[in-house]
Amino acid sequence: MGPAAFFIASVLILVEITFSFENAIINAKVLSTVSEFWRTIFITVGILIAVIGMRIVFPILIVMITAGLPPGEVLNLALNNPDAYAKELHEAHISIAAFGGMFLLMLCLHFFFDKNRRVRWIDIIEKPLQDMSRWWLYSVICIVLLLAISLLPANPEPRETFLAGAIGIALYIAVHGLAELFARRQRMAAKGVLKTGLAGFMAFLYLEILDASFSFDGVIGAFAVTKDVILIAIGLGIGAIWVRSLTIFMVRRHILHAYRYLEHGAHYTIGVLALVLIAGIFFNIPELIAGLAGIILVSASIVSSVAASRQAAKKVVRG
Repeated sequence: MGPAAFFIASVLILVEITFSFENAIINAKVLSTVSEFWRTIFITVGILIAVIGMRIVFPILIVMITAGLPPGEVLNLALNNPDAYAKELHEAHISIAAFGGMFLLMLCLHFFFDKNRRVRWIDIIEKPLQDMSRWWLYSVICIVLLLAISLLPANPEPRETFLAGAIGIALYIAVHGLAELFARRQRMAAKGVLKTGLAGFMAFLYLEILDASFSFDGVIGAFAVTKDVILIAIGLGIGAIWVRSLTIFMVRRHILHAYRYLEHGAHYTIGVLALVLIAGIFFNIPELIAGLAGIILVSASIVSSVAASRQAAKKVVRG
């Protein structure tokens, strides 16, 4: 396809890697709790779902649903009329932003409202959230916020916003709840054993939905770089493979244990991304904002982790 196509694909790979680093961190947290079998499924079957399913099939399904077009016509648009295909996909942006934004906001708030979490990074923010924590509170906050943004006069598609956002909230509660239920039963049967069977499957399903929530806006944003769906699939697909490989690397090297605040930086980034997606319903916000915020927050968490580890080592030496 020539040097120009290679350059465009390289840009898309770089964008996917840069904007998905926090995805790899969260994936590593979940993946560290499952058996080797499910880790293998994640890096094999999961790759196919991420590359073919989310980067190729899913955008086509979105256009089919929102535009009411048959599969053959949508496929023809994607291959032969990419401008029209991109336009149809952009028209689904509000529903995608509402779903992804509410799902990721649920994930972010669940982490910061967790009263059992012992490690805190930015104490002035995280301690009050833990102190007011109730198991239902973060869900109520998300539902109230969804109602508010759906009822705002400036919202061009209130019904679609509420429906997609409600599906995002319900899906998080269902998948995360079932994963916790099966994991709890397995722990009762054999304490300390990695998740297998249904517990492992639910964790895998949760990872795939999480990956989808991170991917939605990236797929739409890729059309700002190129309208060629083949190049988009190649660039974002290679980036997705890199992110999955990084996840496995982080699990095997116990990176989250070595950098105690890395998980916090990832969840702050997820919060920013969720708010950017929600605000994108009303305003045209460049993806660069969320990407730069992610780089800054994750980098700061790494620096803080290294500083904390050195301080702890000095105390041990003095002791």
